[in-house]
Formats: sequence, C-alpha cells, structure tokens
Amino acid sequence: MEEDIYLDKLVRRDIKPTAIRLLVIKEMMQAERAVSLLDLETLLDTVDKSTISRTIALFLSHHLIHSIDDGSGSLKYAVCDNSCNCVVQDLHSHFYCEKCHRTFCLEGTHIPVIDLPEGFTLHSINYVLKGICQECSSMGMTLAMK
Repeated sequence: MEEDIYLDKLVRRDIKPTAIRLLVIKEMMQAERAVSLLDLETLLDTVDKSTISRTIALFLSHHLIHSIDDGSGSLKYAVCDNSCNCVVQDLHSHFYCEKCHRTFCLEGTHIPVIDLPEGFTLHSINYVLKGICQECSSMGMTLAMK
C-alpha cells in the first residue's frame, strides 16, 4: 500500500510512473528533509547519476518537487505537497542546520511577499533560516550533561 502513495504523487503531476521515478520519489519522501543530488546518488548507489539528474529535472518541471538554495553550495530538493503549484504564494521558509548540514522545509512558515516597485516582476523567493536543528541541539544537551 505504501507504493500507492508514491504512485499517486507521480500521477497527480502527470508523470509517467517508472521503477526509477518511484524509487527516487520514495527516497525523497522517506528522507523527511530536503536532499541534494549527491544525497540521492548516495542513497541510490545502483542508479546511474545522469538518470537521477534527469528524474530531478522532470520532477522540477512538473512541480512535484521544489529546489532550495540554502547557501551550502549545492541545491537541495524537497517534495511539494499535493496542493502546491510552486507559485510565489506557495513558497515557504527553509531551515539549514549549521551543524549537520541538513535542510528542512518549514511549510507552516510562509515567506512574506514584499511589494515591489512598479515594473518589477517576482518569480521566486529564497528564505533560509540558519542555526542548529532540534536533533543537533538535543545531542549537544546530552553531551553537556555527561
């Protein structure tokens, strides 16, 4: 039954389901955080790198995933929810952990839209908060108690 979730995600975005596409979306959703291309290549070490890259490009073009520039030097990718169309109103904040270098979607924290001067057109916003994630913070507390 779990496979139905991944299949449904692809079908909703008019993406033909293939074994590789199902594998990539499954890994992305199970990660529960944004992943880089290198992360996916490591997780899917038996899959050709160019196939993963093409799959990511396809997912982006169909708004199944969104990309995040968290300042780490490599783009991260996260699965969109079913109602997302990747328009400015759908954008949300992201959190980059400076300790473990993971990036998390903060879907409940929408990005404030700025009124731009006349003649300016907004296409995207990148809003990344940086600090220490809950898991790394609690590990630091555990180590401090010893």
